[in-house]
Amino acid sequence: MSKYLFEVGVEELPYKFIPMAIDQLYQGFEKFLNDNNVAFSNVKVMATPRRLAVIIDGLASSQPDTEKVVKGPIAKVAFDENGNLSKAGEGFANKNGVSKDDLYVEDNYVYAKISIRGKNTKDLLQENVPQIFSKLQGPHFMRWGANETKFSRPIRWVLSILDNEQVPVRIIDKDSSNITNGHRFSTQNIVINNPDEYVDKLREAKVIVDQEERRAKILELTKIEADKLNAVTKISDDLLEEVTFIVEYPVAVTCDFDTAYLTIPQEVAVTVMETHQRYFALYEKSGKLINKFVTITNYIGNEFENIKAGNLRVIKARLDDAVFFFNEDTKKPLESYVENLKGMTFQKGMGSVYDKTQRIIKLSENISAALGISKPSIKRTAELCKADLATNLVFEFTELQGFIGADYARVSGEEKDVQDGIREHYFPLNADSETAKSIEGQVVGMADKIDTICAVFAAGKKPTGSSDPLGVRRAALGIIKTILEHNLKLDLSKIIDDAIALLPVQADVKADVEEFFVQRLIIFLNTDYSKNVLEACSANNPCKDFCDYLMRVKAVSGLNDDKLLENANRVLRILKDEVSVSVSEGLFALQAEKDLFKAVQGVSFSGNYETYLNDLISINPVVTKFFDDVLVMDKDEKIKNNRLALLTELKNKYTILTDFSKL
Repeated sequence: MSKYLFEVGVEELPYKFIPMAIDQLYQGFEKFLNDNNVAFSNVKVMATPRRLAVIIDGLASSQPDTEKVVKGPIAKVAFDENGNLSKAGEGFANKNGVSKDDLYVEDNYVYAKISIRGKNTKDLLQENVPQIFSKLQGPHFMRWGANETKFSRPIRWVLSILDNEQVPVRIIDKDSSNITNGHRFSTQNIVINNPDEYVDKLREAKVIVDQEERRAKILELTKIEADKLNAVTKISDDLLEEVTFIVEYPVAVTCDFDTAYLTIPQEVAVTVMETHQRYFALYEKSGKLINKFVTITNYIGNEFENIKAGNLRVIKARLDDAVFFFNEDTKKPLESYVENLKGMTFQKGMGSVYDKTQRIIKLSENISAALGISKPSIKRTAELCKADLATNLVFEFTELQGFIGADYARVSGEEKDVQDGIREHYFPLNADSETAKSIEGQVVGMADKIDTICAVFAAGKKPTGSSDPLGVRRAALGIIKTILEHNLKLDLSKIIDDAIALLPVQADVKADVEEFFVQRLIIFLNTDYSKNVLEACSANNPCKDFCDYLMRVKAVSGLNDDKLLENANRVLRILKDEVSVSVSEGLFALQAEKDLFKAVQGVSFSGNYETYLNDLISINPVVTKFFDDVLVMDKDEKIKNNRLALLTELKNKYTILTDFSKL
């Protein structure tokens, strides 16, 4: 088996494009090999800021030989009366490269069995690799030189080797060779004789080409630096990925800054370090930030003083700005910023952020009442939740909205519950982060999110496959997670009504909003439960009570009774039309009717869906006996309607749990 190496060297790629390119190259090469029936054991894509590389292991030397049956003309057309090939028969044979002896007749047609020799893998690679690369897509592609073809950055070299042999390919304006380059400040023009030596030779030239190895190295180096100070790091996956794709050879350097900057909110200093400078903040084991950080450099050498001095200059300037804004903002209480929200547009046609705040206050009151909660701190949280948007510090560090508001609330003397609510009302910040712990954060957060969702739908901007205006998908997921994780018994359908009524533009969008929530709910739970079950249980509007919906889903997921499914679906098929009459025991003509009526009356929901499901299963024999003994569509109209009414009562028992027709 063979091994193929393909590498494209480039000017520094944008870090966000690199994971996209890795995924596209993997899919492109795997599809090419599968489509061409070329055996292989593994495709590995590696990348740094200056190179994209693909190594294919266990590669077959060629496609397998195959046989193909080709249908020809009708036999009497292909052969003359003497059994010799006619002109048409000769033409068919010549076209397919076979002789008369290779032809056979079946169902009065002539067929030829053709042997097709598999193509050499080298030739296939030569034909297809440039096409695979040309299909890469990403933002902000550019042209350079006289090229018409676009790519993320100019290409500087191409490496293409199958075992010990070069495979000539041309990528845009560069022909391939067996030469690569190391780190910018290390060895250049490195000859690669075969793919097996590629990774090691690059490592010697100060390039860790495998991103997984590079990521692990960054974590290892950062921990070593933190351990020296008896400190710890809190590295997010997003930051780790970004740093991984901006260096080829990570070297950790610990820097520090003046302890005076620790007086500003911790989140501000961390944001400056992580979001703006890509540093790893260091903390005491108690979680308190210290005045040191680790930066990962792409540097070769052991003289770090200039690096430290440069990083200190940059972070000092950023932190000086933060200190200035903090001091200016806190000269007046957080409450004073609420009035400034009148000059900030929330969304075209939906008023200002101040208007949105007033809607949040009202919705928070409605949600609190629905949950049976009476806390003045909820209303106060709603009044102040958006005030920090008008501060200088949040204008500079938008991602800190909520966190700054909470800290300014502390400085302003607001109670702890209000501080927590302001910070948490944006939670969850993403699909994997935690929901609000405080009831203030939960209630105000849901009010804020439902207002945003309804406003987007009322403005005719509901999300599509390629757009998510104002992050309404994330907002809906946040509401769903908050309700389910904290077991909140809330009729969201009623809150949607309230939110739509409060908007300055009235629109009939309730059904769309509810369907949007149901679909997000199904997607959220789909990893744990069958989609069929989720959709079947959604027949009873889940927006009335997400927690109740989840209990029904859990119960139905454990269903393993074919007879219940059969009986329920038989009832649903019979009752195509609504029956308005009530059951009259006096019209029962058979014992099976009486038994079913008694059984149906004995089934009632008492709060536990698993018990209720077992009750439905327990009456299966009675339901089956009814269908065996009773002709529902009796000639007597009154008896027929009475039997339909009886089945309607049974149907209503089934539909309390789920729509069995979807299972």
